[in-house]
Amino acid sequence: MKAKWIIESPAENDQVPVTRRLTIKGLIWITHERETDGQSHISRIAKYLIAVGFVIALGSSAGCGHRTTTLADESNASLSGEGFRMRPLTDRTFERTPIRLERGRYLVEGVLHCFYCHAQRDWDARGAPAIADRKGGGCILIDEPGHRRVAPNISPDMETGAGTWTDDMFARAIREGIGHDGRALFGMPWRTFRNLPDEDLASVISYIRSIPPVSNALPKRILNEEEEKRLDPQPLTEPVPQPDLSTPVKRGQYLVSVADCRFCHTPRQNNRPIPGLEFSGGFALKSRLGEVASANITPDPSGISYYDEALFLEVIRTGKVKARELNATMPWGFFRNIADEDLKSIFAYLQTLKPVSHRVDNTEPPTGCKLCGQRHGFGDRNEQRAEDNP
Repeated sequence: MKAKWIIESPAENDQVPVTRRLTIKGLIWITHERETDGQSHISRIAKYLIAVGFVIALGSSAGCGHRTTTLADESNASLSGEGFRMRPLTDRTFERTPIRLERGRYLVEGVLHCFYCHAQRDWDARGAPAIADRKGGGCILIDEPGHRRVAPNISPDMETGAGTWTDDMFARAIREGIGHDGRALFGMPWRTFRNLPDEDLASVISYIRSIPPVSNALPKRILNEEEEKRLDPQPLTEPVPQPDLSTPVKRGQYLVSVADCRFCHTPRQNNRPIPGLEFSGGFALKSRLGEVASANITPDPSGISYYDEALFLEVIRTGKVKARELNATMPWGFFRNIADEDLKSIFAYLQTLKPVSHRVDNTEPPTGCKLCGQRHGFGDRNEQRAEDNP
């Protein structure tokens, strides 16, 4: 007998890995030609069992987290054991030049505010700065029964930090949401950092790998069911070019994007930004200093229409709006490191935003807001939009 093993090819848009198709869908047929006089029935059974065992072995490896390439994905992305797509790691490295180290320091310590999470902070000091000798060492952000969020140790410590990580492990975590160990990351703003051009990415990684190692062993995270559902990393397989920085507004747009200003300054419902209320504030933020609502930073009278460029720079530099202190949940203690030219560009871009009437005042007691559905100071002074009425 002559046996032929026929495996059905997946459709072009099928993202199921080959091994899973074999084991779950059983898409394998064995066709037997007429048995020859010299081949026994036992021999045929033995060949069948060997083949089935091979298929089962492939299927079990797919369920244990081994990367299995999807035939339809020309980018060579893979499906992890947890069911999300990720690209294979490469051996690329970034040369640590003086220019990159300085640019990386500027980004990490300023506009990207990486040590807002990846460091222990002095919450008793104005602006809650990162403790100098704990930068990069990570910290526990939330620790409650059944729920723990952890910013990992990204310092080059060999035992408790990222000393053994490759440059591409960093790159994949920062822009694609996949940890060095293949986990999908939660809380890491990788969707925002996808906008980082390749050169800025190289600078960030070069600087982080140059900081002093911090010995700080941290426990594993514990996500709730809702957070697990939101894990959705995305592979990035194309180069990210330099953005257009030819005008102050375009430069400011890039900086506002990578600083993730929109996330905090836009109210959300069901974990999604409310359309039409972009940058209008009212989003509740919690820290060790308590709960505070983000400010309206659109050029509306209820926002920052009364700001001029000089006042904007003064607020970011000092953490005060005249006599009123900014809550350190707003990372002004990091943004104060941004250069004047970049702060002026950020203000120029904010001035181009659509004005949104949304009164938010943290000096007042929280009340229900019909506009954003949240509770914040002056919430009761906002009216529901006409388009929101049934």
